[in-house]
Amino acid sequence: MLHHVGPLAGAALLAGASGKVLFGAIGFVLSVPFLLRLYRRFKTWLAPGIALGAFVAAFSLSTFVIGPLIAGEGGGNSPTPGLQQPNGSHAGHHGG
Repeated sequence: MLHHVGPLAGAALLAGASGKVLFGAIGFVLSVPFLLRLYRRFKTWLAPGIALGAFVAAFSLSTFVIGPLIAGEGGGNSPTPGLQQPNGSHAGHHGG
């Protein structure tokens, strides 16, 4: 059964709140050169601040509104189809 821990932990990390934080941080780090270029061009932190605010707004809209709509979350209490065991037991590929 331990061979299932890696994929399940990875999916939980990427699908949960920690995954959202992880991808938000990656997006911020990758936008730093762009923000510095805006600062050098306009000689004020206002332009990078506006750009960063737009990034946060777009990321939040995508993460908290569009993503759940696409995934169908927030609806009823129906179980996740991928977690159900088709036709009986999971033990088929475990040799027992």
